[in-house]
Amino acid sequence: MPQLNPAAPPSRSEVQDLFSRTRGMTSRLASPLAPEDMMLQSMEDASPAKWHLAHTTWFFEEFILKPHAQGYRSPDDRFAFLFNSYYVQAGPRHARAKRGLVSRPSVQAVLDYRAHVDDALGTLLERSDDPEVSMLAELGCHHEMQHQELLVTDLLHGLSYNPLLPAYRDPEPMAVTEERTLGFTRQEGGLVEIGHDGRAFAYDCEGPRHRVWLDPYEVADRPVTNRDWIAFIEAGGYATQTLWLMEGWAVREREGWDAPLYWWQQDGVWWTYTLRGPQPVNLDAPVCHVSYYEADAFARWAGARLPTEAEWEVAFRDRPIVGNFLESGAFRPLPGGGAWGDVWEWTQSAFSPYPGFRPPEGAIGEYNGKFMVNQYVLRGGSCATPALQMRPTYRNFFYPHQRWQMMGLRLARDV
Repeated sequence: MPQLNPAAPPSRSEVQDLFSRTRGMTSRLASPLAPEDMMLQSMEDASPAKWHLAHTTWFFEEFILKPHAQGYRSPDDRFAFLFNSYYVQAGPRHARAKRGLVSRPSVQAVLDYRAHVDDALGTLLERSDDPEVSMLAELGCHHEMQHQELLVTDLLHGLSYNPLLPAYRDPEPMAVTEERTLGFTRQEGGLVEIGHDGRAFAYDCEGPRHRVWLDPYEVADRPVTNRDWIAFIEAGGYATQTLWLMEGWAVREREGWDAPLYWWQQDGVWWTYTLRGPQPVNLDAPVCHVSYYEADAFARWAGARLPTEAEWEVAFRDRPIVGNFLESGAFRPLPGGGAWGDVWEWTQSAFSPYPGFRPPEGAIGEYNGKFMVNQYVLRGGSCATPALQMRPTYRNFFYPHQRWQMMGLRLARDV
């Protein structure tokens, strides 16, 4: 959610350009997919690619075109029921777990729906000087960027159940790399400010800006790698109950975890499934697809801990936001990365409201606030995150058992 600040709305040309680029990126992500691919829903947490294409379109229609474009008509009023996600105040909606059963409307009908809304919103942006329209369109673009990431990771999960292990993009070999020694950088801490200052786009959960106290700490200068993780496996990390939180151990036993998601051993070599097909695990790339429970157990095994989100933000807020993001087309973590991109990094911080947080009024206020329970914050973006999404205050959040996102970790230590 944006900090809706009428004093600094984006210009008309900025919003038009952002809208064009965002919608174009989604179309490019979907272009290699067959209609059968677009129907995959491998679990309740994931959604079919077709649904992502339609839901992001519905968002623009519901929150901008219907209230602001005089005379606008939807091509099918039933789409509001099919493609609403969780906005209770926007009306009833189809069950999340059954999105993969919606074979009609067809993929082509969904693409026609996107074109219809694109034309209508393009006309509205051309004619309207209303700053609220510009800010809502900016929000809609950032919302669609989030779904671009979900489209990619949901597709990976769905394709992983195919015994042929198909590649979304052509396989591409990785360069041979060398182990990078793990080092730590001291941070002095003290009374610091974190959170968004409200002067540009941000989601509501990123503010208000506020002060926190940090004791001196150290933070690792690289994420935990696959090489590190294999050492954890070989040391019995998945079999040592004392390393695990009680609930995490129960999930590990129930799910039979003994390695990150998508990993298997073949002829003594660890392999992983990626959107570029099955590949040997790259030892020096950041480990990916691990839950909070696994990350916490690894940190304890390594004699360290996970950073808090305040520690993470302060340590990296002055680093240029350059890294392996969605636009690189790699679709997997790469060796040698810095603070940004490759993998989302778990923190030990619960996703809870900052002091003074107030969600906006209406259905649009349901974006983040009602999810502030039982989840943990991740920072830094991943190889599936659009670069335009990133800023030092960005708070991603997931449940501690989830692994299908591009999730990794970075270690921290007390001084």
